[in-house]
This record gives sequence, C-alpha cells and structure tokens, in this order.
Amino acid sequence: MITEIGIVAGEIWHDLDSHGGSLFSKMAQRLGRPRDLALMSLGWLAREGHVILRQEGQDYQVELRRS
Repeated sequence: MITEIGIVAGEIWHDLDSHGGSLFSKMAQRLGRPRDLALMSLGWLAREGHVILRQEGQDYQVELRRS
C-alpha cells in the first residue's frame, strides 16, 4: 500500500505541475484514482512540505510549494 500511495503522490505532483493549482475534487477526477488513496497521497505530500492546502468550503485548493 505504501508503494501505491507514493506512486499516486507522484501523479498528484505531475498533475499540479501541469495544471497549476486545482481543487482537490477536480484533480482527483483527472487522476481517476480512489478518493481515499488520493487523500492519503496528498497527505504524504503535505507532510513533506511539497504542497500548500487551503480549505474552500467542503473542498481544498491544492498548489505545489515553489521554493
């Protein structure tokens, strides 16, 4: 499972790099992965400091952290 979370984290990274910031719900649809797996992968990226999350109602705006 950890490997799959890491793979999807990479997919999220590439999606955000290609599309810029995005609502989590729209990004999850583009990825075509189970919501729970996408959330775990996003949490991994957030914990590592690679993304910025802002709550927007019931959703989250997600952006890559640029140094």
